Amino acid sequence: MSAAGMIAEARKWIGTSGRPNKITREYAERHGDEFLRAAWCQMAITYWARHSGNASAVLLGGDRAYTVWAATDFQKAGRWHSGTTASVNDAKPGDIVFFDWGATNAIGAIDHVGLVEVVLGGGRLQTIEANTSDAVKRRVRNSSVIAGYGRPAYGGGNWTEDIVKKLPELNRGDAGEHVQSLQGLLLARSHPEVRVTGRFDDTTEAAVKAVQRWGGVDDDGIVGPKTWPVMLRVHD
Repeated sequence: MSAAGMIAEARKWIGTSGRPNKITREYAERHGDEFLRAAWCQMAITYWARHSGNASAVLLGGDRAYTVWAATDFQKAGRWHSGTTASVNDAKPGDIVFFDWGATNAIGAIDHVGLVEVVLGGGRLQTIEANTSDAVKRRVRNSSVIAGYGRPAYGGGNWTEDIVKKLPELNRGDAGEHVQSLQGLLLARSHPEVRVTGRFDDTTEAAVKAVQRWGGVDDDGIVGPKTWPVMLRVHD
């Protein structure tokens, strides 16, 4: 996984126009014919991520065609950055940038999405965007219309490092906030099937073992992610 790979894939599509096209057809094959002629800016991000080996880094909630949901995935993961000029200047190539033409910076008002290709400074980004005039084109956007951007965990290791930094140390008998923290970390990976319930009380060890597995549910209803391991620092 890499930002360079994501950008290289997007560059291949510059000049593509009209719909249905290969991007909307592939999405429609998985999710229904209503997507054949739908707005396709986020479908393109989905396509580029899947075809560059970056699906797990970019598509935190799986395939997305709706920009608001994709932005929310990054927000839940703690990988969302606001659209202020200072924040935009800290963007990196490969970031997923979301636009609000009404300039409210509210995630629920997002209209469009693109891929950061070059950070130009002064709150400006050079992007590659699909469904801009119904085509894939390079654009230069400034912070006035940037609602924010998501930072994918390219390379995989970044996500693991984030978990280790944020994960609380769990002690036997702990409950409450620790459970909420763990739930947040699991949901951050945005697997819709992942839920955490129950308490870390005298069943702590069983709960930890369940979460550490690559999937599975223990008696307390704690579900482990199906595609990645969670590391917990637990002290008796």
